[in-house]
Amino acid sequence: MVVVAGLAIAVAGGAAAPIGRYTIDHGVVTDLKTKLTWQQATPSTTYTQAAAASACATLSLNGGGWRLPTVKELVTLVDVSVASGPTIDSTAFPETPSGPFWSSTPSAEAAGVAWAVYFSGGNAYSDEVSNSDYVRCVR
Repeated sequence: MVVVAGLAIAVAGGAAAPIGRYTIDHGVVTDLKTKLTWQQATPSTTYTQAAAASACATLSLNGGGWRLPTVKELVTLVDVSVASGPTIDSTAFPETPSGPFWSSTPSAEAAGVAWAVYFSGGNAYSDEVSNSDYVRCVR
């Protein structure tokens, strides 16, 4: 369970992603539970939040239509059963960095702050939008 903006959000059912949860096709991962489609590979570049949103909007992978995920969408990728390393299904999302990933969700905490998910522990935290974080696009 992750708490975001005062809301408790269940993450990955609290267990490992079940076999058959994801399908993978040409660099695109479809989550059969949420019906979201994710960019499989994480770019090695980090971005400010605005640059991350732009990178998603211009991503042409498998036909385009990509965007920066909301924090609620992003935490659905957290797999709390992972004991070490990034808390994500490493078969569906190999080589995922443990660091923060941008969401499109602004934080009510202050201007210039948005939510990011840290896959090192599967938690969501607010981060200054001028900081450089990773991005995984969704559609």
